[in-house]
Amino acid sequence: MMRGGGMGNMQKMMKQMQKMQKDMAKAQEDLAEQTMEGTAGGGMVTVVVNGQKEVIEVNIKEEVVDPEDIEMLQDLVLAATNDALKKMEELTNETMGQFTKGLNMPGLF
Repeated sequence: MMRGGGMGNMQKMMKQMQKMQKDMAKAQEDLAEQTMEGTAGGGMVTVVVNGQKEVIEVNIKEEVVDPEDIEMLQDLVLAATNDALKKMEELTNETMGQFTKGLNMPGLF
């Protein structure tokens, strides 16, 4: 037999979970609108990704384009892309981590 308002505690917990779900959805929407820029070669190559981890912009300064060394340019684009994706991943973990703090729920994020 439950004592001391066991059902009230359950309802309170359910309301808290519903609020957390709404807050998480809002945070995910906000993240989707964020952009993050990665750079390589001292700013010679910049790549911008959005919160959905899609590349939305690539900028390459003219001085770094050498037809004799395409490999270097490819490496710079790759490095800038990985830099931008890493920054976005960190922002995502920081933003969404606030919802999973203290919860032991593997695979949630």
